[in-house]
Amino acid sequence: MIGYLSGRILKKADDRILLLAGAVGYEVLLPPVVMESLAAKQVGDEISLHIVYQQSERQPRPLLIGFNQDIEKEFFQQFITVEDIGPQKALKAMTLPIGEIARAIESRDVSALSRLKGIGGRTAQKIVATLQGRMGKFALLRAAPAAPAPPPADMMQQVLEVMVAQLGHRRADAMRMIAAALKRRPEIATPEDLFEEVYRGEQARRPEEESER
Repeated sequence: MIGYLSGRILKKADDRILLLAGAVGYEVLLPPVVMESLAAKQVGDEISLHIVYQQSERQPRPLLIGFNQDIEKEFFQQFITVEDIGPQKALKAMTLPIGEIARAIESRDVSALSRLKGIGGRTAQKIVATLQGRMGKFALLRAAPAAPAPPPADMMQQVLEVMVAQLGHRRADAMRMIAAALKRRPEIATPEDLFEEVYRGEQARRPEEESER
């Protein structure tokens, strides 16, 4: 059984990724709240996920469902014990941070739970009846800081064109330097900051290259 995967993103879709771990590509489904946390991750980036492996008579095709933390995985396993909530429904319903969902369950906030995708009033009541009193640990979980959004494409293009047309860099080299800068500082949001980080990265590279000669 697969419980944890670490590797490189080969492909991203709306609700899943293809993760290369070793020499095998695994299709991993991600709840919306987990996918949102990986918004800044691009194809080629390394990530690690805690995995829920699901296969049953009703679900003969194995499903791999990924989470950033083991406690998120544990919450999911509790969530699917509720009648009428299978793995697919639970996966789509997790549109809020787990701590918020757990606090809604503990406070019997049926209205808040009914706003989860695919969860109506009757199912929300079943969630409370089944899980209320067991969510204290999860209710203490605070949302992680939002991942920085990918930098605007026009900003990267602007820096690329200046580096090629005005600063004399080859396009391939300029693209490499920009990608490396954004990997070091994915929160960069302005061309000026991107130029500065590219410069810093190249300054750091030169002593390494000279020492290798």
